[in-house]
Amino acid sequence: MYNFFSIIKYLIFILLFIFVSCSFNPSKKNKVEYIERSVDEIYNSAMQYMDDNKYMKAYKEFTEVERLHPYSIWATRAQLMTSYANYKLYLYEDSISGAKRYIELHPGAADIDYAFYLISLNYYEQINDYRRDQSLTNRAKEAFTNLIRRFPNSEYARDAKLKLDLVNDHLAAKEMDVGRTYQNSDNYIAALNRFKKVVDSYSKTSHVPEALARLTETYFRLGLYEEAKVYASVLGHNYPQNKWYKYTYTLFEDKNNILLSEKTEINKNEGSFINILNEFKDIFEIKN
Repeated sequence: MYNFFSIIKYLIFILLFIFVSCSFNPSKKNKVEYIERSVDEIYNSAMQYMDDNKYMKAYKEFTEVERLHPYSIWATRAQLMTSYANYKLYLYEDSISGAKRYIELHPGAADIDYAFYLISLNYYEQINDYRRDQSLTNRAKEAFTNLIRRFPNSEYARDAKLKLDLVNDHLAAKEMDVGRTYQNSDNYIAALNRFKKVVDSYSKTSHVPEALARLTETYFRLGLYEEAKVYASVLGHNYPQNKWYKYTYTLFEDKNNILLSEKTEINKNEGSFINILNEFKDIFEIKN
């Protein structure tokens, strides 16, 4: 009798264990029912997520299009949109890699210009303070220049040109910052090279008037008056109302006044120097 009840208890225990195991089976509880969708449904879903600024969900949907329908036209579109989604997610390296992959796989695509534009934007968005390293700024310049050269009539070329102007202004600011540092430490030759680069390579930027003023000032400090006059003349002719025009005029006027106030008698050499100062003042004569 004892053995019979023991067997009954054992069987009941086994049944309870099986029931509990089935009830709490994680695979059944977490199983998600798969709903088959057409490729255009997935793609349109991704675009809707983009419109709603849900970029991570959009990225996943575009990736799903490529995974399930790799040879469809939708997959081709999804490749470029995946790159754009990464750009919106600030995943710049992934976005650049995706756009470059698209260019390699579809060099004759109708929207290939946008892939080049997207690469440019990724570099442009990473431009930092002009006092820091400007390697990404230079890459942005190369990318925008490449886009404009290859697709001059593209709808993206106009915006690329505007952004390229800002990129050049940023690079010019870097050159001026380094040039001023050299100038302040009396490393005049290195300073001149930086200021000249702004005048020669970034002639359309807002930093040219200061560069001309600094070139005039630095050459004057070195006693190279003829060279200083060349840049003074350019500054006076092209930027007569600019603050750096007035700055340079004041610079020579102050030197002249200080020299005259300190001397009761002017020797021959000092007289020649005053004449030189007056020549520069004539170049920078403030016009009403």
